Amino acid sequence: MLWMLNGRSVKINITKFIIHNSELVIVLVFISTLLLTSSPLYALSSANIPLDSPVYLHLEKLAGLGFITSDIKGLKPFSKSEVARLVAEAERNLASTSVNVPELARELVKKTQESIPREQSALHKPATQPPLFDYNPLSSLRLRYVFVDGAPRDYNRTSWDPAHQSAFGIFGGDLRPLGNGGPVRVTGTEGTPLLENNNGIIYHRGSSGELRWTAEGYVSDAAAVLLEPVVLATGDEASIQLNRGYVKLGGGGLELEVGRDENWFGPGYRGTTTLTNNAKNFDLVKVSSPEPLTAEWARRWLGNVKYSLSVARFDETDVGTIDHRRPYFIGAKLAIKPNSSFEYGANFVRQTSGPGFTGTPDTFLGGGQNDHSNSIAGFDVRWRIPSLRNTELYGEYSGEDNAGGVWPIVESYVAGLFVPCVTDSCRDDFRFEYFFGSVMLYGDWQFPRGYVYHDMTPGHSQGGAGVQDVFVRYSHWFDVRNRLALEYFYTERGRWYRTANQVMESKHAGRIFWDLPLSTELDAQFGYGVESINNLNLVDGVERTNQLVKFEIKYKY
Repeated sequence: MLWMLNGRSVKINITKFIIHNSELVIVLVFISTLLLTSSPLYALSSANIPLDSPVYLHLEKLAGLGFITSDIKGLKPFSKSEVARLVAEAERNLASTSVNVPELARELVKKTQESIPREQSALHKPATQPPLFDYNPLSSLRLRYVFVDGAPRDYNRTSWDPAHQSAFGIFGGDLRPLGNGGPVRVTGTEGTPLLENNNGIIYHRGSSGELRWTAEGYVSDAAAVLLEPVVLATGDEASIQLNRGYVKLGGGGLELEVGRDENWFGPGYRGTTTLTNNAKNFDLVKVSSPEPLTAEWARRWLGNVKYSLSVARFDETDVGTIDHRRPYFIGAKLAIKPNSSFEYGANFVRQTSGPGFTGTPDTFLGGGQNDHSNSIAGFDVRWRIPSLRNTELYGEYSGEDNAGGVWPIVESYVAGLFVPCVTDSCRDDFRFEYFFGSVMLYGDWQFPRGYVYHDMTPGHSQGGAGVQDVFVRYSHWFDVRNRLALEYFYTERGRWYRTANQVMESKHAGRIFWDLPLSTELDAQFGYGVESINNLNLVDGVERTNQLVKFEIKYKY
């Protein structure tokens, strides 16, 4: 099969891929068959909400007020149909409550509904068939100016893997008896200092301008098309590129998406260990459930269930060497919410096979010394505590490398606390989040470039190889469009796993963001950040101060 991606022809040997990833194919066929036979086929196909949209903050605040309980936060992006479902839940609960409803809640419902007019109309008029063809050439727009005074940190370094790990540091004994250990190479770049999770778009020193807009098209209720080009001028460079662009078929509990899009696995706010929107968006084929499954058995035995399974490609790696190939990316996520207070899930990402690959065939799960693959897998939980103003505790565990071909070890973590209603008015919220990236995270001896796509990790923006990051955020809502947020984070690299001549790098940083309405349909955001780095890139005595100024105008974004 010959695909055209980024203007280049890419030959994909379907037979070889199926043989080398037979477990993946079996899982994909099983899920599709199961859903086709147990779920209604009717669902409204709709575009996805971008991951940096304030719609996610609106839904999070409504959940904090207790008006949304069926939300699943460990798998994003949300489709517009899913947002319509959640807002309808909030609207019903608002209407049935017998206590005084905060005005902020009604504002949140109204503002969110305005961002999804097509899906909102379909929800309230289910008997009306949508037009056969419909389109919106300008469904959203964002104009951004960024000034950077500084440069990103360099992630290219060698760390020392001590080996001899056990599961959670306690169980299983010596699960990695690798002699005296050895070096692990990590690569990539931070991107833009003080501005992570930006779809791999990097702003260089000085002034940069960016314009992105979204056009949508629909075929009745069955298909959706989205295009989001970006015009970028930064430094001495100017370009136009496709940030997101895809075709979606179906919806509800079964959807097929083909194209370029962002994805997020896990409950973390600043980042997760496996998949975020930090790097450039993958060109992918994805089967997922934008809304919880409607199959009766799933609801009875499990509760609300969402899933995602995607296949994509990494960059060409190590040109001119025997490892020259362009490996496949496989990403899978299952998220389950058995009741209104608890959510859990499992996630899995893998680099595997690819043209030019020789050796023992790769497998979907497990691996060994001769299996040329690299996997990160784990699970996450989120617990909402109604008696504490719907405060949330959440955590994610993942492992890289494995024991016995199955159990992931060499662990990394994300853990957090979110207080959506610090005050009775619920206009103030607070978040604390901690991240630790193990010595093996995003590095692998079989993949010299590591878990990197277009020179940036698709996982947590702060990288791996012994990184820990503490993040604190406090925000105040004057109203639904007028918000002030203060953030502080402290990051260390190299407290552990250093090699010769390396010293620990530390970073203190702070940011402020203020969102304001400009007109009925235009909003603005002003942001400023500053950071101080000691022992930059683990070099003794090197210091740097970076600053960033951001101003953007948004239309229905």
